[in-house]
Amino acid sequence: MAFSLDLTADSTRNALRPGAAPEKPSLIGLTRAEMAEALVAAGIVPERQAKMRVQQLWHWLYVRGVSDFAHMFNISKDLRSALAEHFSIGRPEIVEEQISNDGTRKWLFRFPPRGAGRPVEIETVYIPEEGRGTLCISSQVGCTLTCSFCHTGTQKLVRNLTSEEILAQLLCARDRLGDFPDRDTPAGAIVPSEGRKVSNIVMMGMGEPLYNFDAVKKALLIASDGDGLALSKRRITLSTSGVVPEIYRTGEEIGVMLAISLHATNDDLRDLLVPINKKFPLKELMEACRKYPGLSNARRITFEYVMLKDVNDSLEDAKALVKLLKGIPAKINLIPFNPWPGSNYQCSDWEQIEKFADFINAAGYASPIRTPRGRDILAACGQLKSESERLKKSERLALEAMMIAGHGEA
Repeated sequence: MAFSLDLTADSTRNALRPGAAPEKPSLIGLTRAEMAEALVAAGIVPERQAKMRVQQLWHWLYVRGVSDFAHMFNISKDLRSALAEHFSIGRPEIVEEQISNDGTRKWLFRFPPRGAGRPVEIETVYIPEEGRGTLCISSQVGCTLTCSFCHTGTQKLVRNLTSEEILAQLLCARDRLGDFPDRDTPAGAIVPSEGRKVSNIVMMGMGEPLYNFDAVKKALLIASDGDGLALSKRRITLSTSGVVPEIYRTGEEIGVMLAISLHATNDDLRDLLVPINKKFPLKELMEACRKYPGLSNARRITFEYVMLKDVNDSLEDAKALVKLLKGIPAKINLIPFNPWPGSNYQCSDWEQIEKFADFINAAGYASPIRTPRGRDILAACGQLKSESERLKKSERLALEAMMIAGHGEA
């Protein structure tokens, strides 16, 4: 049975409460050079010591997961006090934690106002599997893309997340899962049976990451830094709906794995399903994919293809998909459509999904059918939406009725 925890009264260390803008800048999300500059500018570290102090802080923040300067025991008490006076390393507020029947976790995070703005909320999802755990991270509050099958796309864009806020999702997840050294796993944590709890991250949450390129780049380079969080770039996947110019930049400047939210094999249909296609049509998108650095059978592009009944699921569509991707080292993730109240689509019949997958496999492409995870807590692909846009009770009941009726059951 799925359940949720209201954590608004949780004593999460250094949590930032709604309505109170942070008084101090955060060190989370800064590059090493930016952190050194901030320490020197604050007058608490002489320039000749900046590099050494940054290395110490980097270890405490990203290896030990400390969120209180008082716990940095190899730094003098006076310096810890000065750091605490000038900077913050706290976590955002965890408003709610929901745990699905299948072990998927969804967190609702609330970030404080930025400038003249207001507090904002985003959702982050953790999917545990045997031997691995994947964290689905958001890059924006809301989305501008209005993909017609996506629930997240019905929430208007509020703002981009900062590099600090993107990284905070990873740090908070590791806190909750006991995934930092020398920490006990919190009661009830659902984690893989072995290894690192968060072994993979995917930029597939709320928003289009390539419309927030600079913050996403900074966050992912910190996440993959070998002296800190140390996630392999082969275990980081950035998913885009097709912002072609930034696909080139992603390959050159970030170097993580690429996923394309494809969903159609011709421009007419993709214009309807993924409206950004009108700006960057399939020919341009496929050209950018073919030129993505380092492509090989071991480093393939993932193409995501949501299965919509009588829309894009025929064998003719499968043939067109094989033709479209010819020459690109690729894996094709077939995603059974996840229903949400008000959507105009139905999930393809399971038998049809299997026929589609069999054809793709026979053509030489791996085409796993993604097992829907966390549907009962609206944590599945395309279902994320912040608390301010939360479903009414009547809509939740409608969703349950849709699932009981068999829409997209896998």
